[in-house]
Amino acid sequence: MKFYNLLIKYRLWIGLVLLALGIYVNYSASFWPAFPLYLVGVILIFGHFFFGPLRLIQEYMESGDMEGAEKVLNSIRFPNLLYKPIRSVYYTLKGNIAMMKQDFTGAEKSMKKGLDLGMPMKEAEGASMLQMGMLMMQKNDLKQAESYIRAALRKGLPDKENEAAAYLQMCSIMMNKREFRASKDFFRKAKACKPTTPQIVDQIKQIEKYISRMPG
Repeated sequence: MKFYNLLIKYRLWIGLVLLALGIYVNYSASFWPAFPLYLVGVILIFGHFFFGPLRLIQEYMESGDMEGAEKVLNSIRFPNLLYKPIRSVYYTLKGNIAMMKQDFTGAEKSMKKGLDLGMPMKEAEGASMLQMGMLMMQKNDLKQAESYIRAALRKGLPDKENEAAAYLQMCSIMMNKREFRASKDFFRKAKACKPTTPQIVDQIKQIEKYISRMPG
């Protein structure tokens, strides 16, 4: 695995070196001995621009090193050359990092690009729409927030934790609209997901203190 990650990290330079060696062998001998060098060099260079180094981000994300993940993303100079589903993931990750840095304008711009390109799986699209909904909540645009979160629930979400988060956001939106019966219904759905994420569990506890006193 480490070897593969190193290959991804340096494949552009390895490809360029192989092409240079191919030119030398072609000049000093003939084309056919140089052909394997040309072929491997072109494949590596093509892979660098078409697939990008996004696989390297996984290790940083798992360890919580957002700075390292951002450096990998910033190393992609020509995102428009990426394969379309990978390009969508690229913009989604940029949006996630921008949100963590409280750059809501940059997050919205990147995440919209990711959604416009289409996600490789419906659950991933749902998760991106949920994040857009949360972003709209941060911007206090409740109408757009509701639209995105409802769309996320229709598309489907990858796990119960995300479902619970979506239902809690809808619960909050319904409270703001004074639609208390709907708010209670979304709250029950959030609890039924039985989330374990501390932040979500804490939100449920906080809402539970006063939701029973609401009319409806």
